[in-house]
Amino acid sequence: MIANLVFLTEGDRVLLIHKKTGLGAGKINGPGGKQEPGETTLEAALREVEEELRIRPHHLDPVGELHFDFVDGLRLHCTVFRGEGFTGVPTETREAKPQWFRFDEIPYERMWADDRYWLPQMLAGHHFRAWFRFDGDTMLTREVILTAPPVRNPSGG
Repeated sequence: MIANLVFLTEGDRVLLIHKKTGLGAGKINGPGGKQEPGETTLEAALREVEEELRIRPHHLDPVGELHFDFVDGLRLHCTVFRGEGFTGVPTETREAKPQWFRFDEIPYERMWADDRYWLPQMLAGHHFRAWFRFDGDTMLTREVILTAPPVRNPSGG
């Protein structure tokens, strides 16, 4: 399954959700979800944020890749996006309840076990690739590699 996670930041705060439905219900995470046929990864990320929080991010940058392998056979490849600024007011929906957290007050104990190994690095500005194996909620293995951000040509060419 192809999916995405979105982390919107404002200064030293990040907008997270209390997930109310689907995989990870009851946990705190970034908004996101699976990519639908015909969508790009970015289109899926924007749609998921709009569905879950009723806001439209101004710009999202891909900053990481998460690869999950569950012993029950589920495999998930997730692109992680980071952005600042959005239109609208974060609003609770059937799927999610939004909440801002300071970077130093993120409740990792209420999140997936892998988050503590890559989320602080991402919030510090690092790009990454990571692989995790889970049995239900229990993380069995992990590997996180910090990578260089993509080089951008300022002339646009």
